[in-house]
Amino acid sequence: MERMIFLLDLGNFEWGVLLIGAGVIAAQIIGILIAFLLVRAIGKRLINRFFEKLLIKEDVTKGRALTLQSLSENIFSYILIFILVTTIFNIFGLSVASLIAGAGIIGLAIGFGAQGLVSDVVTGFFLLLEKQLDVNDYVTVGSIDGIVEAVGLRTTKIRSFDGTLNYIPNRDILTVSNHSRGNMRALVDIGISYDENIDEAMAVIQEACTQMASKDIGIVDGPDVIGVQAFGASDVTLRVIARAENGEQWAVERQLRKAIKEALDAKGIEIPFPHQVNIQKNSGIVEQ
Repeated sequence: MERMIFLLDLGNFEWGVLLIGAGVIAAQIIGILIAFLLVRAIGKRLINRFFEKLLIKEDVTKGRALTLQSLSENIFSYILIFILVTTIFNIFGLSVASLIAGAGIIGLAIGFGAQGLVSDVVTGFFLLLEKQLDVNDYVTVGSIDGIVEAVGLRTTKIRSFDGTLNYIPNRDILTVSNHSRGNMRALVDIGISYDENIDEAMAVIQEACTQMASKDIGIVDGPDVIGVQAFGASDVTLRVIARAENGEQWAVERQLRKAIKEALDAKGIEIPFPHQVNIQKNSGIVEQ
């Protein structure tokens, strides 16, 4: 009997009204999503233009502008998502006040478990406020070193030189070594044979360094031969030091090694290589 009543109720149910209502709701949601995508695209374009103008005016550095631009886009996206969710709730007849109250109750319930997240946000805020690092800076954080790709309120992204992208929670950033806040040292050690004249070798190397300094390759100061650095098993190590523009120190070191090697070869000054002595019974001593 109950089954028959249920079937009669289904037969009398106004399916057309239901489908029309569902279609209206679906159309509203689609319209809201389209508006969300349009506003987000326009907002990001306006943010990009704003920071491009800042760069043209040179009010901030490029790294700082990229950092603030990324952060602004993230905050803008979070606000839009919140507006989208509350609007969809209104479509379904749910109270936004109830949503916020529910979120407050849930937040209170998981407050103890979210201490790490709060720590991330607070640390990220001070990283940005104190300008400890910016996008495109070369930094060392703990055991990770590389180029900063993004600085957010929760995580920092650092690209290692092997291509690995590291996501570091801000609360784990205890010490930051920023290698991009001034000129860097370029250091080259060159070994010469014990049989060579040290003063002559130093003069040849200094002449090569002087020629390098006349070229515009990012050298700020030097290079200078500072003298004998160490005595090796088969060579005397001479050290060359220069100051290079930020990020150019590795290129300067490579070019210095090339120029010094060519200068020493031209003067016939030997850069020694390890020698090995083999002793064979009844065959004498053979040096290689």
